[in-house]
Amino acid sequence: MVQFVWRDVRGLVRAPMFYGYLDRLEDILMASYETYHHDVLVIGSGGAGLRAAIEASVAGVSVAVICRSLLGKAHTVMAEGGVAAALANVDDRDSWKVHFTDTMRGGQYLNNWRMAELHAKEAPDRVRELEAWGAVFDRTDDGKILQRNFGGHKYPRLAHVGDRTGLELIRTLQDYAIHQKIDVYQEHTIVSLLKEGEKVVGAFGYDREKGLFKVFHAKAVIMATGGMGKIYKISSNSGDCTGGGISLAYHAGAELIDMEFVQFHPTGMVWPPSVRGLLITEGVRGEGGVLRNKQGRRFMFDDIPELYKGQTSTDEEEGWRYTQGDKNAKRPPELLTRDHVARCITREIKEGRGSPHGGVYLDIAWIKEKISNASEHIKRKLPSMYHQFKELAGVDITKEPMEVGPTTHYIMGGVRVDADTQMTTVPGLFAAGECAAGLHGANRLGGNSLSDLLVFGKRAGEHAAVYAKGTKAGSVDDKQLEEIATWVLSPFERESTPTAENPFQVQSDLQEEMQKLVGIVRVESELNEAIEKIKAFRERAGHAACGGNRGFNPGWHTAIELKHMVTVAEAIALAARERKESRGGHFREDYPGKSEVFAKINVSIQKDAAGNMVVKQVPKLKIREDLQQIIDEMK
Repeated sequence: MVQFVWRDVRGLVRAPMFYGYLDRLEDILMASYETYHHDVLVIGSGGAGLRAAIEASVAGVSVAVICRSLLGKAHTVMAEGGVAAALANVDDRDSWKVHFTDTMRGGQYLNNWRMAELHAKEAPDRVRELEAWGAVFDRTDDGKILQRNFGGHKYPRLAHVGDRTGLELIRTLQDYAIHQKIDVYQEHTIVSLLKEGEKVVGAFGYDREKGLFKVFHAKAVIMATGGMGKIYKISSNSGDCTGGGISLAYHAGAELIDMEFVQFHPTGMVWPPSVRGLLITEGVRGEGGVLRNKQGRRFMFDDIPELYKGQTSTDEEEGWRYTQGDKNAKRPPELLTRDHVARCITREIKEGRGSPHGGVYLDIAWIKEKISNASEHIKRKLPSMYHQFKELAGVDITKEPMEVGPTTHYIMGGVRVDADTQMTTVPGLFAAGECAAGLHGANRLGGNSLSDLLVFGKRAGEHAAVYAKGTKAGSVDDKQLEEIATWVLSPFERESTPTAENPFQVQSDLQEEMQKLVGIVRVESELNEAIEKIKAFRERAGHAACGGNRGFNPGWHTAIELKHMVTVAEAIALAARERKESRGGHFREDYPGKSEVFAKINVSIQKDAAGNMVVKQVPKLKIREDLQQIIDEMK
């Protein structure tokens, strides 16, 4: 249902010409907005958002999906390696219990154990469901879904489509979703959630093509907006990943947890500079790729964590046999968890053993020593990686090694949710996928992100529909809308002021400081410096200005987005300062060991009545005894 509403707020705001019309007409257009009514509003059109929308639609409620870009272009398409699910097609020793234990161990036991349990139990059904909807996975010789090795997983577990799994997942969900009764709003940006009292009742946004305001009334809202990698200088994330969903939820009153845990994927491109940070799938190492320093030595054998010594090979030959399916072999150290591999690479670079362009070498070409048709094998298993390096770096990965280095990839923290329903701490607001926290603890295992968004996207859609059926539609007062509209248009008003800031410069400076001060290795003095600089960035963001008109104006979009980027940057820095230990994706050079005290808490962040960010330590939920027994038996 759509309604066109006029609001006379011309005394509050002005804006430049719009598509050639005069200022007076723009004033009128600016003061109007279209209003839409839905039972469930899904913000985000990646894997979690589409899966949530499908499930809510199946429940018989009216559903809408908001896309920042075009449908099918969400960041999920860039996921390469596979979907982690204990199908046990390649190794029959695998089970949900092993997957659960691997996930908990990888997260350094800070995970929400209930989410880890649900994820491990339900992931196989979600993968089979995807297959039934048309996903074409690689196959075993007997026709089952093929699974590959990946870091931190004891057995081959990742169902995959070459190294283009995310693309196949989105293609399948998109094709299924468009046959449901789902309204899709493409190229729209949500700038604020709408509330009635303590309850979320909708969202305020605009379409990016024309800049016209849209008000979405909804009984339930699902945040499925992905991550925040673009607040760092070097990132594998697409430009949309600015932490917008996390920030929107926070400003609506939702609790955030685990924001200190940022994952730096060990292998991103380092050369040429134009593609620095672009992801190189962990599947390269799963297929036998090895890491070497400039001396040609496999340095990962130098540092194997105590927690994984019993599962890691001690010689190169055993590691190779593992990648080829030998059930009696242990995994090579290149397939240890991402946090550890990234730190080992950083150490090699810092100590002068890196490659010419500031990375290390990832070599898959060496398997020609083991396989007669190695070149064709690599092209078949890793087609995207072959073309990526051939086209962008002039490197033939079947003949020579790649230069790689860590890249900001994922945030384990985000919006706190109920494990079973995905409801946040704010009534009417749900979250799923990367913007939600709990499943991964201190570090995410590769492949768990795609199964995460399938399992909890479904649960979010299911329970948001139940909530919508049991609640009445809320209302939004005009004052709330006018305040948001005034703020959204304020960058145009600042264009000619002496304090006007270029939004792109503010964004670039923020990325630079986050990379330098809140990166892989952290120390209290630098975190304090970062927090002070972020305060200055908040003020600079308030002066961000733009010219032109509202029709597809990147400067305007960025000026608005800065609020979210600064909010998430501050949450990461504050949480990192609060956790005085090293665990998972959070490494403190001044506190290099693990702490028994911090092993029992999650760091929580909420907005207080004065608008300040409040940091607390909250006790970790005690694990159920039967699940603890499973972990103990598999150590």
